[in-house]
Amino acid sequence: MNRRKNQIGFSQRVRLEWLEITANLVLAGNDKSAINEALQEHLKDKVSVGGEAARGNREKIISILMTVWLNVPHEIEALRVDGLELLKHIPRPDRIAVHWGMVMVVYPFWASVASYVGRFLKLQGSATAAHIQRRMREQYGERETVSRAARRVLRSFIDWGVLSEKDTKGVYSQGLSLSIGDPQIAAWLIEASLYARSNGCAPLKDLVESTGLFPFRIKHLATESLLAGSPRLDLLRHGLDDEMVMLRMEDKPR
Repeated sequence: MNRRKNQIGFSQRVRLEWLEITANLVLAGNDKSAINEALQEHLKDKVSVGGEAARGNREKIISILMTVWLNVPHEIEALRVDGLELLKHIPRPDRIAVHWGMVMVVYPFWASVASYVGRFLKLQGSATAAHIQRRMREQYGERETVSRAARRVLRSFIDWGVLSEKDTKGVYSQGLSLSIGDPQIAAWLIEASLYARSNGCAPLKDLVESTGLFPFRIKHLATESLLAGSPRLDLLRHGLDDEMVMLRMEDKPR
């Protein structure tokens, strides 16, 4: 996924329900044309109302939605397929974890914003838009487009319910904190986190406590459950308590 590391890509405010609709359209067997048409119809009175621009906000949002659940890079196709399979049978409140994981993998910009937000929440119990934007400009360059995209990702977090805005504008506290007890969902999220990392390898403890997964609390995950949950993961032990999880060589990001 390194080829996308310096791209913003995720530059719009995207609601969780729109990703739900997109995934359901894919699961129903619709092709690209039908999905695009259905999303255009759904968003016509919600985004860029009356707009005719070839690349207006509505078209950009639809591009994001389809990139997440339809047009993914080859190396994460298996992750996408397993994510769709999870969406078929897991409880509705848990589905946010699967959408989060897919967006995080496909759009590193989203993952970076999430990581900084989670870090600030962990350290001081709140996060500010100004601090997040500053960190993102340091990483992606001193451009207004970076600040604007960061604001839209933060607004998406609020729409998803994972952040709450305090009385002071631009100051956020933790919103939803979802406990992940299903080993299949936990293993899938761990795998998604590895794809979002440049080397496809990290200590299991770091993955479980990743600030980029700040809306989720992964319960104790036995390594046997983790490996059973994904055939694309390997485990390397250093001593009794030091466990490294990695993507199998053929699945590592390029």
